[in-house]
Amino acid sequence: MTSVAVVVGNPKPGSRTLAAATYVARELVGAEPGLVVDLATLGPAVLDWSDAGVGALVAEVGAADLVVVASPTYKAAYTGLLKVFLDRFGPGGLRGVAVPLMLGAGPGHALAPELTLRPVLSELGATIPAPALYVLDSRHDDPAAYADWLHLARLRITPHLTTGAPA
Repeated sequence: MTSVAVVVGNPKPGSRTLAAATYVARELVGAEPGLVVDLATLGPAVLDWSDAGVGALVAEVGAADLVVVASPTYKAAYTGLLKVFLDRFGPGGLRGVAVPLMLGAGPGHALAPELTLRPVLSELGATIPAPALYVLDSRHDDPAAYADWLHLARLRITPHLTTGAPA
């Protein structure tokens, strides 16, 4: 069975970013993700490198077969909250397939997930077979906003999840 994690770097708990990331994970594998990390709910623990609970989350996310990493677009990049969490992963710390996902207010930052989040996830060892996904905030709950990307992503991601294809 495929292990699926969602990591959301929105500083607001229960955000639209969380809804979008969970939707993408569910649509890619046909089931709810086994692990959802809404970083906003961790409070100051995310800044404490000795916090065992956050350390366990890092280990779980790192071992997931598929991880959707999502953030709202802040200053044309992902949030500092997400950066702090990702800083805990060493080289090779993400061993599965990753989906970089960002939400934004307008099309002007559509390349942000490809240019800012994808390279970090790649550096951490993730396999990223599909293009990064950018969704307009105003369409976060519209399945049509994801449909074309999901069609392409399933073709590229599913073989990695079913056969364990190498990066």
